[in-house]
Formats: sequence, C-alpha cells, structure tokens
Amino acid sequence: MPHSNDSRISASYSAMIFPAADFEVVSGANLGDPLTGTDDLCLGDVYMLYDESRAIEVTIADAARAHGTEARFMETGSAQHRVAHGSELGSPGDPLTLQGRLTLMAPDGDTVDLVLIGHRRMRQAQDDLFFLPLAPIEPRVQYTLLSADPDTGDVRLSDITPVAFTRGTRITLADGTQRAIEDLAPGDKVLTRDSGPQPVRWIGRRTVRAVGACAPVVVTRGTLSNESDLIVSQQQRLFIYRRGQRRLAETSEVLIKARDLVDDESVFIRRGGFVEYFHLVFDRHEIIYAEYIPTESLLLNAENIARLPDDLARDVSATLPDASQQPHFGSEADSSVLSKLGLRTPRGEGKG
Repeated sequence: MPHSNDSRISASYSAMIFPAADFEVVSGANLGDPLTGTDDLCLGDVYMLYDESRAIEVTIADAARAHGTEARFMETGSAQHRVAHGSELGSPGDPLTLQGRLTLMAPDGDTVDLVLIGHRRMRQAQDDLFFLPLAPIEPRVQYTLLSADPDTGDVRLSDITPVAFTRGTRITLADGTQRAIEDLAPGDKVLTRDSGPQPVRWIGRRTVRAVGACAPVVVTRGTLSNESDLIVSQQQRLFIYRRGQRRLAETSEVLIKARDLVDDESVFIRRGGFVEYFHLVFDRHEIIYAEYIPTESLLLNAENIARLPDDLARDVSATLPDASQQPHFGSEADSSVLSKLGLRTPRGEGKG
C-alpha cells in the first residue's frame, strides 16, 4: 500500500503510546540514553519515564486485523499498519512498524511489557520510535530491563480505558434524581439530552492501577458548574453547547476529552493507587448527565470493543451482538476551542 495522506483512511483501533525519548536510562551501561531499538539495549539497565511525558493517541488502520474483538498487530516488522484519520500522531497513511517487545520489572516485583513502534513520516529517512505499555507505567518509577525480543508476538490492544466514569459518580435519572453509577442496573432509565429517558443496556466495570493513561481526570467542583468533583477517564468526552455568536467551533455542539481540560489547577490528573471504572451503554451513543455535566456514554462499535479487556469485550458483544453505533454529532475540540473557554492546553500529568 503506497503512502497516502487520504483522510478517508479509517481507524481499526487506537492505542496510547509514549515517545521513546521520554523513557531514559537512569542507572546502568547506557546511563542518560533514551530507549532505543532492541539491538542497542543492555539488560539490567534501569529506565524511568519523564514526569511530564504525555501519552499520545494513535489511531491505526490495519488491513490484516482480525474481526470482532480480535484487533491486533499481526506481523513484527511489517508495515501493514498505518496511521488513520483522527490520530494525534502523524498523518493518515504514515506507516507503523512493530520493532520489538521488552519486559521490565518495577520495584515491587511486578513486570510490564512494552511494544516498540516505529513511525515514519513522508520523506523521512528513519523511523521515530515510540512504545506501547501493555500495562500502565508510572512516571518517576524505576523499571529494570529484563528482556528484549525483536519479535513482538501476538499483541492484544487493550491498553486504553475508554469512556468511563469512576465509582461514586452521580448519574441523572429519568425523573431528575441522581444515583451513584455503581448502583445502576441494566433497565434503569437515565435522562439523555437528545432521546429523553433511555434504559441502560449494559454496564461494564474494571479496576486498574491509576497510573499513566489509566489515571483519572478530576474536574473539581464548580469548574463546569458541577456541584461535586467529576472524576472520569482521560478519554471521556464532555459536552458543551453554544450557539450563535457564543459558538465555539463549526458546530454548536462540541465534545472535549477530559485530559485536554487539564490545567493542573481546577482540572488535574490523579495518580496513584487503584481506580474502578464503569462503562455505560445505551441503544444509541447518548449525551447523559454526570454530576450535572453533560457527557457521553460509551460509543459501542468495533473499535471501542477492541479497546476493552477480553472479558468485557466478550460480555458486551454477547449482550448486544449487533450493536454498531454512530457517534453523537459534534465538533472535536482543539486548542482554539479551549482558548475560547478560558482553558489551557495540557501541561503533563498534573497532581499525584
């Protein structure tokens, strides 16, 4: 497949990756060097992720992907994967190659695997190197390199916690009352902005370490007229509606990812410990109210199912086998929208 900047290249799935330059040797033979390809690594070197490092969402078009929930990288070193439309990295059509798999050990004895990914821009002679953590990694923690294999093997892309609310988040019901999300059950009717009362069709939950891309965003009380803190996953999008001269973008409706609101003051990322996430699915992709803030439900399509862990992917596919939802119409916020809102672009991981 030749290189193309065609924005019609659609995503098969997406992943949160980090620049290899942000993962540096702090002890060992390659002291001071950033993460490199497998040929230049020394086992026993100790690496640390920069505190200010920010995960980048890359959307991927994979011609060789399997169907259903089996979205995977298929061949090490083969450029069958290309950047798709909507990616934060590169341009549609840029080739992506898998260049190795590393195993590292944290101080507590837990191990984490990293997949090395090369990205090449048009007319660029060499790849830029990135890595995909297959489990959350944390800044300022030392990881010792145990093994480095140029063959990645079969990689399941379930590293992202997609649209999700945390335990204790109050959801507005059809009658206007609020209920903690952990007390909801399938069939309960929730107030939606566009469709009125709608029954919940599926609720998923999982507990993960609150580090890296899995650490939640805290929108503090009063920031968006919320009466209590809203705590959601970084990918959760909040909904803003303004029309006429107050319009923020090409459309009156704008969706903003929670992590793009981070200013390290009124909105920050809370790291450390564990966090329990809940996913809500309706018959359609809906705008609902969490802590009185309009925000989206989980968009149920092949891409988002592929992001879920195997058990949740199997469960939601069994519950709603034919679901293929269209996203709620609205502009995706960019830096100009954030500026109009009086919000700054993200500066890093925020408060711990």
